[in-house]
Amino acid sequence: MNADAAISMPQPITGAALAERANAVREEVCKAFIGQEAVLDQILIALLAGGHVLIEGVPGLGKTLLVRALSQALDCSFARVQFTPDLMPSDVSGHAVWNPKTETFNIRRGPVFTNLLLADEINRAPAKTQSALLEAMQEMQVTIEGHSFPLPPPFLTLATQNPVEQEGTYPLPEAQLDRFLLKVLIDYPSRADEKRMVAAVSQGRSASDFDLSQVRRVMGPQDIAAMQAGTAQVTVDEAVIDYAVRIVGATRNWAGIALGAGPRGSLALVRAARAQAVLSGRDFVTPDDVREIAKPALRHRIALAPELQIEGQTPDDVLHALLAKVEAPRQ
Repeated sequence: MNADAAISMPQPITGAALAERANAVREEVCKAFIGQEAVLDQILIALLAGGHVLIEGVPGLGKTLLVRALSQALDCSFARVQFTPDLMPSDVSGHAVWNPKTETFNIRRGPVFTNLLLADEINRAPAKTQSALLEAMQEMQVTIEGHSFPLPPPFLTLATQNPVEQEGTYPLPEAQLDRFLLKVLIDYPSRADEKRMVAAVSQGRSASDFDLSQVRRVMGPQDIAAMQAGTAQVTVDEAVIDYAVRIVGATRNWAGIALGAGPRGSLALVRAARAQAVLSGRDFVTPDDVREIAKPALRHRIALAPELQIEGQTPDDVLHALLAKVEAPRQ
């Protein structure tokens, strides 16, 4: 795919057709990514809303498999970057190479020029390399040697980080965390799902990976752009917007939260709620949509006070109590 080729604005896919397309992608990815339905739904929500995802979970839970299966179902390009302490910004974005024959610099594009970028263990690279993704995530472009190059739409960054083994890591700063639409927590699969997984991989095969040939292509980049345009048109009542803003506002004054979410949190909550409504088969957002996606949209935008951290509380614990207190509008 040519990274300089801009995709023309498509006709939005709306209504039942939009929900059917989203369900078709979900069904295909589930052929390879067994279990973890909530994780897959949150990734699809980010895709529909045009946002990026931070995935936190221990190694070996299928994060790479999920992104590979998703890229195959969407017929999109995929690249994986393993972040390490010696990774340079140019290793992500690309660099200029001198060509002695033409006596000019040739631009060698980095792995960021793709549709789905898996930034594996992003917190293992220093801040300078982490920040190489900021422009790409926010502006959909990369600057190399003073020249800006647009990224191929759609562009979705899925960054992972390991919650254990924090020695030698570089925690993402708040400014970069805020660029992620959702923070998704992936846990161990259930016993039944793990049995299905082991049976699927070990049956007559020696390799320890899933067969992705069964995942069919169900759409392309143009279709994704049309779905994102349709998701942006999902109706959000003023009372529901007020509810989302009140939830985010409560994080700024809640006892035990040292740093609350900013206005970008309100925008992210409404954008994600629209996509949540699409997955539920509706063309309008309900307060339940806002409440259901509130934790993934806000857990990385708040900082707990030290006393709560000492008690072992998590952002989800605090958000659960907060959501119980903020009154929802009557439907």
